[in-house]
Amino acid sequence: MTAGTAGASSFARSLIRTKPVDRIVAEGGSGEGGELKRTLGLLQLTAISIGATLGTGIFVVLGEAVPLAGPAVMLSFVLAAVTALFSALSYAELAGTIPVAGSSYSYAYATLGELVAWVCGWCLLLEYAVSVSAVSVGWGAYLNAFFDSAFGFTIPDAVASPPGEGGIVNIPAVLVVLLATFLLLRGASESATANTVMVVLKIAVLLFFCAVAFTAFRSQNLSSFAPMGWAGLSAAGSRVFFSYIGFDAASTAGEEAKNPRRDLPMAIIISLVVVTVIYVLVALAAVAAMHWTEFDIAGSEASLARVLDSATGQTWPSIILSLGAVIAIASVVLTVMYGQTRILFAMSRDGLIPSVFQKVSPSRRVPVANTIIVALFISILAAVIPLGRLVDATSIGTLFAFALVSVGVIVLRRTRPDLPRGFRVPFYPVTPLLGVGFCVYLMVGLGGITWTVFGLWILVGLAAYFLYGRRRSRLAAGPRGRTSP
Repeated sequence: MTAGTAGASSFARSLIRTKPVDRIVAEGGSGEGGELKRTLGLLQLTAISIGATLGTGIFVVLGEAVPLAGPAVMLSFVLAAVTALFSALSYAELAGTIPVAGSSYSYAYATLGELVAWVCGWCLLLEYAVSVSAVSVGWGAYLNAFFDSAFGFTIPDAVASPPGEGGIVNIPAVLVVLLATFLLLRGASESATANTVMVVLKIAVLLFFCAVAFTAFRSQNLSSFAPMGWAGLSAAGSRVFFSYIGFDAASTAGEEAKNPRRDLPMAIIISLVVVTVIYVLVALAAVAAMHWTEFDIAGSEASLARVLDSATGQTWPSIILSLGAVIAIASVVLTVMYGQTRILFAMSRDGLIPSVFQKVSPSRRVPVANTIIVALFISILAAVIPLGRLVDATSIGTLFAFALVSVGVIVLRRTRPDLPRGFRVPFYPVTPLLGVGFCVYLMVGLGGITWTVFGLWILVGLAAYFLYGRRRSRLAAGPRGRTSP
């Protein structure tokens, strides 16, 4: 074998090297300067996933999805839920097998190799950081709706909307990110407690919406059920999949859970069931109370408030809803930011990104610098980028990561059948294969511009890996920390 051939072979092996599951689990909780603290039980873990998921689509994206599918938007939520369910089952198995902070990034590292793990982690930046930015934009819309209904004024567009939508900078979106940052810096337990309270309020507000909207139920609004046919229903499904982003957030808390092998799978499945039931109820109440053609208006981010205005002709229901949405969407920002920082924590511990992301405060037991850096990045995106572009970019990155998790289940079953598993995917291997298929199907439903942006994002990520991550990977280090050839 020539030197060139040997070098090429060594290079190829470095791209597919996997991190042993035993090593991943053994390193759980440890960071530079301290360790994360195990304080989270099943209730808090479930609330983290519900907090990261519930509200994102209903409060923010419903107004954009209804014009695509009409009243059949209910089925669009079901289609997205089925896709999420297959992925959730795979997440549940891997979370109970590899209970660490890295979520699908760590699962890919253990099963598919370092390069795929890096790409997965890079896509998670779209799932978490970019989705927080999108939700922050929606939070600002509901804050304005609350001010308008309660006090008769709104924040000027110049400082409440991004460029391209009549504004210069979105200050409210930045404020909610800073609020979440403050809570995260106080500690994981404190953040989880605040989130649990906000989740309870969020569910109460959505049930209040259903109760009021169903009083204006008009069966004729459902007569033209699927005006755009299957194509519209499918396109809306691709769009509202954004509303299921976050159910995997509990898996990012693997190193702060008290009993991760038991509680993580249960939290993931319970949270998905809860949000799906609520999404379908709210979608039905909304399209039955207000004709689907009326959703196709500018500024649809606060569409539920407009439904209540239309249904009752009074302002007090929308005031309650808008105030509840302000609180509820803040919990999405909080929990998704939490998940993003823990994924970066795991990637930093593996040497693929700078070590600053794994530094743990000895007193607070949280990654302080990591949290601040993430907050700055998210604030910039939320301040200057319109909502719609953020939603589609987030969905395609998430679907890609979900597909990798399903593949990871199949690989790990074959390579490490001996590992203890807190949960096993039913009907294996059909279920994970269907998970891959549904994810690919919804990805195809996204527009060409979204695919172009996604392709460019992957190329930038690959450049970052080959210029930085591959050379500094701890997995490539020898027994004394030397980098292997």
